[in-house]
Amino acid sequence: MIKKLLKYFLKTLLFVVGFIVLYGVLCLLLPLIPISAEKTTEPKTITIYLLSNGMHTDLVLPTQNEFIDWTTKVSPDDTKGKKRGDWLAFGWGDKGFYLNTPTWADLKFSTAVKAAFWMSDSAMHTTYLGGTEGYEKVAQLSLTAAQYKRLIGYIDQQFDKDAQGKYIPIPTNAVYGTTDAFYEAKSTYNFLYTCNTWADYGLRAAGQKYALWTATDSGIFRHYKH
Repeated sequence: MIKKLLKYFLKTLLFVVGFIVLYGVLCLLLPLIPISAEKTTEPKTITIYLLSNGMHTDLVLPTQNEFIDWTTKVSPDDTKGKKRGDWLAFGWGDKGFYLNTPTWADLKFSTAVKAAFWMSDSAMHTTYLGGTEGYEKVAQLSLTAAQYKRLIGYIDQQFDKDAQGKYIPIPTNAVYGTTDAFYEAKSTYNFLYTCNTWADYGLRAAGQKYALWTATDSGIFRHYKH
């Protein structure tokens, strides 16, 4: 009986170690493979940004232009400061991480497990910005009107909506400042689809250069100057 248990334990241990090693290899290699931006002759008149705090990538869009006024969807009244900025950052991620883990020191094992294995909800984090100062990594991109419209659609489709089609704010004090707010979101965070994977796929939707797959912000920014 003891031998069987030991054999089972060793097999399980080898599987776990092998899985971790394989995942680590994929995290290192797949982001090295760039997918080129689509070719277009249309004028690139719209500026967006990629921002990272060193761990998490945000897609940053103009708050208002001829294509969309984001304040009609992401109300400044949902923030503590009740003020808008010229730019609006969008970041998708695990709801438990966002609301229950203000710093890495607050990370609980249960939160990490739920996030990694499809066991928790997701949230959209929005932040009104006056500029891009203070971020560890910043990249500027130029999009055509058609590309920007696709990016708008990609982001909009990620929000959960009520019966009236409005975004659903998450009541919480776990905000990072006076200009950000959380909203209910679709999809489920997991070790294969992280906050940075979401941002990477946003670049794909907008016809921009992106990594074949990445779980980290470095997998995105290695393909852009910052």
